Amino acid sequence: MSESNAPEAPRQAEPMLFSALLTPHRSLSGVGFFVVMGLIAGISFVGGVLFFVLGAWPVIGFLGLDLGLIYWAFRANYLAAAAYEEVTVTPCELHVRKVSARGKIAEWSLNPAWVRLERETHEEFGLLRLFLVSRGRRLAIAGFLGPDEKETFAKALSAAIGEAKRGVTRSA
Repeated sequence: MSESNAPEAPRQAEPMLFSALLTPHRSLSGVGFFVVMGLIAGISFVGGVLFFVLGAWPVIGFLGLDLGLIYWAFRANYLAAAAYEEVTVTPCELHVRKVSARGKIAEWSLNPAWVRLERETHEEFGLLRLFLVSRGRRLAIAGFLGPDEKETFAKALSAAIGEAKRGVTRSA
């Protein structure tokens, strides 16, 4: 076999410097949702019976409407929790992938040598917003996170971007 038709040696994948999957926080579990809905339904039922006995039977419909609206609001909240962001940094690429709750995907690939992390802070509330800035364009990231989580994320991402800018050093 000559060198011209010899199979190529497999390329080594770039080392991953940073990888994060950011998801919205939801504090109410599925069991908690059923408990809350059960309590609201029980209160609505007792109130409906009480109003029915007092002769104000149309109130039952409004209590049912309230229950339905509360259920709809919780379900919409849980559907919105399907959204997420993936942020990865390698020595040659900073990749951001945002997936909406409806499954719409938006992706950006940036050169970490030309990216800086911009922070928007408030003295009382802390870190409000994070942006990746490259070539005059700003990309908002980590919108799901609270101020403390954003600060931790920003430190880790800044360290990874700094390492990518310096170049990866490998030890044997």
